[in-house]
Amino acid sequence: MKTNRRCRALLAVSLNLMALLFSTTAFITTHWCEGTQRVPKPSCGKEKKTNCLNYGGNETANETNQNVVHYSWETGDDRFLFRYFHTGIWYSCEENINAAGEKCRSFIDLAPASEKGVLWLSVVSEVLYIMLLVVGFSLMCLELFHSSSVIDGLKLNAFAAVFTVLSGLLGMVAHMMYTQVFQVTVSLGPEDWRPHSWDYGWSFCLAWGSFTCCMAASVTTLNSYTKTVIEFRHKRKIFEQGFREEQNFLDQEAIKYFRERSVQSVAPSGEV
Repeated sequence: MKTNRRCRALLAVSLNLMALLFSTTAFITTHWCEGTQRVPKPSCGKEKKTNCLNYGGNETANETNQNVVHYSWETGDDRFLFRYFHTGIWYSCEENINAAGEKCRSFIDLAPASEKGVLWLSVVSEVLYIMLLVVGFSLMCLELFHSSSVIDGLKLNAFAAVFTVLSGLLGMVAHMMYTQVFQVTVSLGPEDWRPHSWDYGWSFCLAWGSFTCCMAASVTTLNSYTKTVIEFRHKRKIFEQGFREEQNFLDQEAIKYFRERSVQSVAPSGEV
């Protein structure tokens, strides 16, 4: 029984640690959502000669480089680029079409005023989610390595299960609130930021993977607690049955002994 309890506790600790690592990584990265944005091409210059608009109408440049577009009202979609972007809880980063690298801006500033409260609730929920995961992980480690008795281990196990379940619920609410805010920002956000196409990124997958591991850890912890209690009740029942049988046997032996003594004490007086 002790080996099985230790294996279940080790599994719960491992799942909780994975949930903690996944949630922390997702919280600090900017790949919850990613896609492309439709933006006008920049003007051509000395350093920018491709994927740009040539306002001067330089035919020589156009002949040597097919990517240079002459400015005209009739060029249509040729005047636009599709730049890559990725967004997290804190920042939204976009490909810099004028130079190498990316430029980032605060996603909290991009969100519509009506959704800022929901976004801050999502941030607070994410922080509480991570903090409760840390508490649950600490209790599980105490139960695994430092619990002096089975009763103390059961108490730690119960508290760890409660904290882990609460953290999972907070994490689910936080992820859903962020998704809602992002979808509203796509429709009502700044014109120069609105995506042309987008999808969920690997940070979003990590966040929900963390939630899955968290709930699996809580189920494993509750299962360990329940099995341990059932095993103790079963052993106690067997012990009580054995004790009653032994008590009945002792009572019968005592009755037999006193009967024999009473017979022996009566026999001599009868003979006299």
